Amino acid sequence: MVRTPGWESKSLSTLTFGGTASIHAAARRDSDVALVLNVANGFFLPVLRARGVPTVVNVDGLEWLRDKWSGTGKAAFLAGAPMTARYGDVLVYDSVAIEGHWSETFGRGGRFIPYGADVPVAVAQDRLAPLGLPPDGYLLVVARLVAENKFALVFAAHEASGVDWPLVIVGSTTYEDPLHQRVAAAARGPKVIWLGHVADQELLSQLWANCAAYVHGHSVGGTNPGLLQALAHGAPTQALDTVYNREVLLHEPFLFKPEVIHLAGRLRDLVGRPDVRIALRRQGLARIQAAYVWADVLDAYEDVLMQAVAAGPGSRASGR
Repeated sequence: MVRTPGWESKSLSTLTFGGTASIHAAARRDSDVALVLNVANGFFLPVLRARGVPTVVNVDGLEWLRDKWSGTGKAAFLAGAPMTARYGDVLVYDSVAIEGHWSETFGRGGRFIPYGADVPVAVAQDRLAPLGLPPDGYLLVVARLVAENKFALVFAAHEASGVDWPLVIVGSTTYEDPLHQRVAAAARGPKVIWLGHVADQELLSQLWANCAAYVHGHSVGGTNPGLLQALAHGAPTQALDTVYNREVLLHEPFLFKPEVIHLAGRLRDLVGRPDVRIALRRQGLARIQAAYVWADVLDAYEDVLMQAVAAGPGSRASGR
């Protein structure tokens, strides 16, 4: 493994690390193919092509629409997208809907390869008691504190539902903003528990596996890894009805409309109906095992990389 240098910052990490990694790969004489992650690295694809290195590019989501980026950051992602469309030999999409957007906007199809999720054999409950959380007795949100993740809707629905079970928030921002302040204020009351960023994967695993409901308000992006992890842990899931979440979940019982009254009703049902929680747990696990297995994801990447090597740089192969 070779680690190339870069600048650790919110705005420059991808560009600086991606730039030095691309230059290093282009300078080598034995690079058969480059797997490139994120359209921000589209600026460096001409360097790799000039050195005869075919590229497979995972475009990631529509980063220029995400609230977490500054105006400059969004502009960089948006400028990198057409460069990726022009110079990437094979494009990989983690969502069929993302592929449709790229086909319509940039005229490029490619290969659909989603993320995967590991289904744990068993998950304990011992980390919950110190937090005052009973197993199957709390609601959970795991998300960055940004408006696109619909925290205002979730808070209002939780309040309107009349459910006494606490709403546990896992997530943070790297800066102070009104939403950050609102979550902090809500956490001073008895109905909201804010844990901030949780790097402890064992704790996060226990939170997903033992919640009564996982509420997924993400409105932007393709296949969300957190959503897959929640399903793999058997979390009874309610996700905002977007084209991306619907693609993963398929069925109406998992999806809520962007309306306070609709989500509030779903939360009441989940709290009052253990049978509904059990059904959603089983169906979510079955969905992961049917479509989001890591072994299948890795096989797909191996296949598309070998195709890119065979086709050579500049081929604009489909990856099919």
